[in-house]
Amino acid sequence: QVQLVESGGGLVQAGGSLRLSCAASGRTFGSGVTGWFRQAPGKEREFVGGIRWSGTTTYYGDSAKGRFTISRANAKNTVYLQMNSLKAEDTAVYYCAVHLSGSYSDPRGYGYWGQGTQVTVSS
Repeated sequence: QVQLVESGGGLVQAGGSLRLSCAASGRTFGSGVTGWFRQAPGKEREFVGGIRWSGTTTYYGDSAKGRFTISRANAKNTVYLQMNSLKAEDTAVYYCAVHLSGSYSDPRGYGYWGQGTQVTVSS
């Protein structure tokens, strides 16, 4: 059974960078895609991006494209979210999860959610 744990969140100034980690224990399964989502207070959970098991194919939501990069460690058990040029609107709790079915951008198709890590960007 897969368990995911996010880490790396914290407080950062606008324009700064932060790298989040999603560590998986146990073997992953499903479609082979691990996704990053974020949720700010009062807002819907938003797709940030995803990466295939191979690490060669990535997907990005509109808010992330051009600023964020998703990658996998060589061991495939850790997925990273490198966030650059951070803005105040990036403030949210960031989650990783395993894609099980449906659209890669739809959180309803994911499972094995981590507990989330808080990212706060000060302006």
